[in-house]
Amino acid sequence: MLSVLIESRNQEAELAHTLSALVAGAVEGLVSDVIVLEHGVGEGVERVADAAGCRFMRSWDLPDVIRQSRGDWVLVLEPGARPLSGWVETVSEHIALENSPARFSRSKRHRRSLWQRLFSKRCPLEVGVLLPKSMALEKASAGGDSPFMLARRQMTRRLSCEIIPAWAMIRT
Repeated sequence: MLSVLIESRNQEAELAHTLSALVAGAVEGLVSDVIVLEHGVGEGVERVADAAGCRFMRSWDLPDVIRQSRGDWVLVLEPGARPLSGWVETVSEHIALENSPARFSRSKRHRRSLWQRLFSKRCPLEVGVLLPKSMALEKASAGGDSPFMLARRQMTRRLSCEIIPAWAMIRT
């Protein structure tokens, strides 16, 4: 089973896109719970999370959030990022056979320009990160209350399925 963490900053539309891509995982029994961590003050994200059946938090302690998650694995995504078809089978296989962290492959159709790749800083969650719960808890306890910390300085295996990064939603 898999718990999904999404940290948001008043990103209702982006969150809705990400949650819609996770429905296949919930239907297949892979996604056990989705936890939305919100920094903003508006209620739009809370309404989207509630309508989708997600747990919603405005203040949190990341190690406690991970301890309370239902899954044995934690998937951290940006609002707006959408795993493409086949992700449920690929992640299920990885969870069954591996005990190491992983990331999705970058979508071949959604690539940054050469200029952006050379001169702009990438978000550590651009392609998500999938961690065993014990490793996520260890990294969260080491410092920081942001799920972004779980993705930094992390050696990962690249999964064969692709993800559309969150920045692609802004352009389209």
